[in-house]
Amino acid sequence: MTDTTSKPILILGGTGKTGRRLAERLTAHGTPVRIGSRSGSPSFDWEIPATWGPALQGVSAVYISYYPDIAVPGAAEVVDAFARLALANGVTRLVLLSGRGETEAQRAEETLKASGADWTILRCAWFSQNFSEGFLVESLLEGEVALPVSNVGEPFVDADDIADAAFVALTEPGHVGELYELTGPRLLSFADAVAEIGRAAGRDIPFKQISHAEFTVAIAEHGLPAEFAWLLNELFTEVLDGRNESLTDGVQRVLGRAPKDFSAYATETAATGIWRN
Repeated sequence: MTDTTSKPILILGGTGKTGRRLAERLTAHGTPVRIGSRSGSPSFDWEIPATWGPALQGVSAVYISYYPDIAVPGAAEVVDAFARLALANGVTRLVLLSGRGETEAQRAEETLKASGADWTILRCAWFSQNFSEGFLVESLLEGEVALPVSNVGEPFVDADDIADAAFVALTEPGHVGELYELTGPRLLSFADAVAEIGRAAGRDIPFKQISHAEFTVAIAEHGLPAEFAWLLNELFTEVLDGRNESLTDGVQRVLGRAPKDFSAYATETAATGIWRN
């Protein structure tokens, strides 16, 4: 079993949605962590491979969350290069955050499997927290969510469940060589999800289906970086076509309990006031 008692676990994307939650869980457990980010010490930057080696020194395992997203072209090659460097530095325990129905994400999974690492893969549905910690917050505050997506169902997964799964995979035996596909317990369309958020927040927030051209214009008006603009278009054009319109038992398999329902997420998050304008 990996020595996670004295050596730190490196969390790449340690300030992000899942990495931050994982860091909290490991710290509470008494496991030292090293945050892999540009502001970390030592600094880690996916775009600067020279930063990878110093971040890997003396760690027992790595949680790999690729920035800006593992769906971005070229991500598989970068993850492969990082995994090979980790193994060369004696770090064999690697847990990868992946995405459902994404070509590049599945390529990254295959490179990790072939690397010789003691791997675990967490292949995740859309995060519920994209509505509260991502690009959709502004639209919800403005009072209308307009996206180029039809009535397709998505099994939104809670970032807390992902962090719990990563924590268990990194601290307990029996998860090496396992791929856990993590989804929530039911399918909701984006219109359903927005309606649940509206009810929880005590507001009427309509959902509007728009064209991809209209969406591209809206992204440009919000001034998002080019890579995020590409990513959002890719996700809404390709991934949300019904290919992920199914539930899995991944959360139950790794955690021994049912996944958190979207309504619980909406109720808890609305109580923070983040969706009040």
